[in-house]
Amino acid sequence: MNSKYATTGRKKGTLLQRMGESIKRDWQLYVLLLPAIVLIFIFCYLPMYGIQIAFRDYKAVRGITGSEWVGLKNFVDFFNAYYFERLISNTFLLNLYGLLWGFPLPIMMAILLNQIEWSRFKKFTQTVIYVPHFISTVVMAGILYLFLSPDSGVVNSLIKTLGGKSVHFMIEPGWFRTLYIASDMWQHSGWNTIIYIAALTGIDPGIYEAATIDGATKLQKIRHIDIPHLIPIVVMMLILNCGSLLVSNTDKALLMQTPGNMLTSDIIGVYVYEMGLTKAQFSYTTAIGLFINVINFVMIVTVNWIARRFGETSLF
Repeated sequence: MNSKYATTGRKKGTLLQRMGESIKRDWQLYVLLLPAIVLIFIFCYLPMYGIQIAFRDYKAVRGITGSEWVGLKNFVDFFNAYYFERLISNTFLLNLYGLLWGFPLPIMMAILLNQIEWSRFKKFTQTVIYVPHFISTVVMAGILYLFLSPDSGVVNSLIKTLGGKSVHFMIEPGWFRTLYIASDMWQHSGWNTIIYIAALTGIDPGIYEAATIDGATKLQKIRHIDIPHLIPIVVMMLILNCGSLLVSNTDKALLMQTPGNMLTSDIIGVYVYEMGLTKAQFSYTTAIGLFINVINFVMIVTVNWIARRFGETSLF
């Protein structure tokens, strides 16, 4: 037993010694890293003190520690809420469909951009597909209302010209997810290609030259060179995206929500906004946020375990 503890002590001592040597050797890098660590600690870790609000009947005048401890009451109230199932299903389906349709698009766009040999046209195309990312959420919602207006919208004008009847896109529940996801894909898919283009740019040009000499076509190069090099980054991005299947763009959903499409647009983020900011139920909404974060964490760990179990790439 003594030898076991002695071995453990030596290992800890060796680890601390190595850390000390690393800091002495690269102290300039650690100094550059320090502001980022401080910011993360202040804005990401210190606020965790407020998580206990989820287990209290928080009153601003009493403060956090002065408020009454209620245990899991806020969680039970959410689970028993009338709209609980609708909120969970709407949020999950919205993000799941967005993942199924929106996740592969930047990958395909990056592969196609990588095949463009005319550099000027390639740069122009990249600029064009990056620009929508910088449109604000409010402007994006305004564009949807303007283009899809049943009276003067471009889309409905075209439908009427072809002999059809105008469609109230922003009112009908069946169109909410389609419009939300399609506008998201148009706005952010180009920007999301950056990480995949960076991965493709890192491929040794000699591999392409060797493939050309062997008579490989462009499709064969994509299949045997581009895709294998993209798989690690694709898996990591997929794991991260699966960790936000219950988190949506609340601002956009709130701006697109109308009395007519409440059946599909009523998601958790909008519900938290209404209950927390408009009705001041801070403990209740904190409990909802904590519940969603725990579920997202479980999803990340699960998907990461599956990726590590059946492949060679994982986050941890």
